[in-house]
Amino acid sequence: MSKNHIELAVLAVRDGAANCKIIKTNEKIILRLSSYQLFKIAPGEIATIDLKKQWIFGNNKYISGKLINHRIDIPALNLTPLKLEKFDYWDPREAFEEERDEYDEIIEETDEYYKAIIEAGKRPCYEMEQVVPGDTDLDADGPILDAIYYKDIGEVGAGQDILMDEIIMDLRCLDAHAHLGNFVFDSWPEKAILHYNVGMKIGELSLPEDFNEVLLWAHLDNRPFFRCLHGYGLCLWRLGRFKEAEKVFERMLWLNPPDNQGARFNIYLVKDKKPWREDY
Repeated sequence: MSKNHIELAVLAVRDGAANCKIIKTNEKIILRLSSYQLFKIAPGEIATIDLKKQWIFGNNKYISGKLINHRIDIPALNLTPLKLEKFDYWDPREAFEEERDEYDEIIEETDEYYKAIIEAGKRPCYEMEQVVPGDTDLDADGPILDAIYYKDIGEVGAGQDILMDEIIMDLRCLDAHAHLGNFVFDSWPEKAILHYNVGMKIGELSLPEDFNEVLLWAHLDNRPFFRCLHGYGLCLWRLGRFKEAEKVFERMLWLNPPDNQGARFNIYLVKDKKPWREDY
């Protein structure tokens, strides 16, 4: 690496600047780049900058330069993995028996997957810790719902700012990454996939490499991780990366066999290389 190059962990991206911290020192810094280059990076990425200028204004340290590259490298962020809480074993036969009418049809449609799930037998069930910084008022909607509200009334920038603030406080706020992806999914899937991928990989820090257990959607704190997985799979599909999308949807089905997000339907569409459509 050139002596003028500096590696930054990106914490938030706004108009004209990005909140970052220097990887080597953990020092917080504000990065100035052209709008074109800023739009390329996402919170949770590592950006390599060719440093041109640095200065202090007020209590903040600023740098400017040129974006050399950006990458997702979650281990370099030195994050504490989210906690996993273990529950009782999940038994597919019991689950399918309780909802026989629904699952008879499901198993018939996707027998190869559900037969494998049934044959695997009982598996331990876990819930992943959910981090939402600043969400302490039980009577309020909370920052994530506030962000969605602003997006729904057409003030997308205000909603994005709320989500960025959450990530500045804790990069492990998976729901912020998921909704940042949702906000740009329709218009810019190439950017949305970065947000989903970062959130997904932060969640994966909590899972052993050979994790083969169950994370049910019914356990509410698992949902941000699944939103990231689902968004990532949809972006892969939309970008024509069918085999990768198929693996993501298969994984979602294996982790959450009740399949609240409809991964089982997407699997066969991407297997057949059907182009993504909004009405699927």
